[in-house]
Amino acid sequence: NKKYPGCDVDYPYIIGDGFCHGREYNTEVCGWDGGDCIDFNKKYPDCDVEYPSQIGDGRCDGREYNTEECGWDGGDCIGFNRMYPGCDVEYTFSIGDGKCHGREYNTEVCGWDGGDCIDFNKKYPGCDVDYPYIIGDGFCHGREYN
Repeated sequence: NKKYPGCDVDYPYIIGDGFCHGREYNTEVCGWDGGDCIDFNKKYPDCDVEYPSQIGDGRCDGREYNTEECGWDGGDCIGFNRMYPGCDVEYTFSIGDGKCHGREYNTEVCGWDGGDCIDFNKKYPGCDVDYPYIIGDGFCHGREYN
């Protein structure tokens, strides 16, 4: 990119395309993504995420997006955080989606996956697998599922 010669990114043609790209694009040497990230950086100066456009898009994204620095995902996670304080999962939209997800989702702090795992936990106490919803689907999944 002739305009930003020190900007070494995979897709230099997206710099200044009107869309704020994160990480290596949103740097001084890349002109804050050709100016596309200036407003974002003013609002969230310490928020470093891969997809800044997901901040405040109406859907609560987890982990690095659901932080004070990122305004609790631009306000998208405020309701989630009230319902499940301390529940730190990547896919917050999976909580309470009608399907029992395992591991960190199926915990007390996450409301047993928003209630989705209550019946599963009664039927299979102590069963800790990644995908509880595949148990009983007619297929032998092996290892920890047997």
